Amino acid sequence: MQRTSTPRRPRAVLAVSAAVVAAATAVLSPGAATAAPGSVAEAATLMAQAAQQLTVVEAQLHEAEETVAALQAAAATAASEAEAARRALAVHEPQIRAIVTSSFTSTTQYQVSAFLTSGSVDDLVRQMTTLDVIATHTNSVIADAAAARVAAEEAQAAADQAAATAQAGLDQLEEQQAEVERRAAEYRSDYDRLSAEEQDRVSAVVAGPRLQAPSVAELPVAPGSAAATAISVALSKVGSPYRSGATGPDAFDCSGLTSYAYAAAGITLPRTSVGQSKIGPQLSRGQLQPGDLVFYYSPISHVAIYLGNGMIVHARTYGTPLSVTTVDQAGFRFGVRPAG
Repeated sequence: MQRTSTPRRPRAVLAVSAAVVAAATAVLSPGAATAAPGSVAEAATLMAQAAQQLTVVEAQLHEAEETVAALQAAAATAASEAEAARRALAVHEPQIRAIVTSSFTSTTQYQVSAFLTSGSVDDLVRQMTTLDVIATHTNSVIADAAAARVAAEEAQAAADQAAATAQAGLDQLEEQQAEVERRAAEYRSDYDRLSAEEQDRVSAVVAGPRLQAPSVAELPVAPGSAAATAISVALSKVGSPYRSGATGPDAFDCSGLTSYAYAAAGITLPRTSVGQSKIGPQLSRGQLQPGDLVFYYSPISHVAIYLGNGMIVHARTYGTPLSVTTVDQAGFRFGVRPAG
C-alpha cells in the first residue's frame, strides 16, 4: 500500500513546491521539431524519438500532479489547524470579558471588606486564600488567552502560506498540462499523416513487435494468485487505446494500466511509474517472474507487466493500442515485485 504524509508547516510545503518548479522546468523545455521524413525508416526513427520525449514529459506531469495534490492537502490541513486555533482562542473570550468587567479594583475592595468583617483569624485566612486563588486563576486565564492568540496568528500565517504555495503549484501544473496537450496533439497529427506501413514501423520501434496475447493458463503463474489476477485483467484490455492520465476501464496510460490491473488483485500501487518503481527491491532481467512490474528508461518513464516467457503487456503511447510484446525493449532498467 502506498503511504502518504501531509506536510504541516510552510517549510515542508515549500520543499514540495520546489519539486513542482523543477519538474516544470524539465517539462517545458522545447521539444525537437519533427523533420519531414525521407523514408519509412527515418519516419519511424523521428516518431520514436518524439514518442519517447512525450513519455518523459507525461511521466513528469503525473509526478507534478501528485505533488500538487500533496500541496493542496497540506493547505487544507493548515486551514483546519488555523480554524482550531481560532476556536481555542474564542474559548477564553467570555473569561477575559468577565475579568475586564469586574476588574482588579473590586477584588481589592473585597479584600478590605473581608478584613473588616471577618469574625476570626481563621475565617480571614480562609477568605484571603480564596482571593489568592482567584487572582492566580485570573493571571492564568490571561496568560492562556495570550498564548492562544499567538498560536492562532501563527496558524493563520501557516495556512495563508500553504494556500499560496498550493496555488502556485496548481498554476505551474496547468502550464505543464497545456504543454503536454500541445505535444500530444502534435504527435498524433504527425502519426496520422504517416502511411499504414510507416505507422506499423513506428509502433514496432516505439512499443515493440506485437505478439499474440497468451491466455493466463499458458503462463508460468500460480492460478488464483495476485499476479495471475493482475495479468488476466491486463490481458483482457489488450487493444484498448492509450490516453495520457487514463486509468481505465476503456483507455490507459502505462502506470494507469498497472494500477488498474493490480487494484483488481487487491493491491494498491502508486499512481506514477516512478512511484511504482520504488515499492520493492530491484530485480534483474533474469530474476523476473510473471506479474512483476518492469521499468524502462532513465529517468523512469515507462512501466509494463511481465507475463513470463519473455513477454510483457503494456500501454505505450498514442497510436499504439495496449499490446503484448517482448520484455527486451530498449531502455530496460529493472523489475519490481508487488507484494501480495
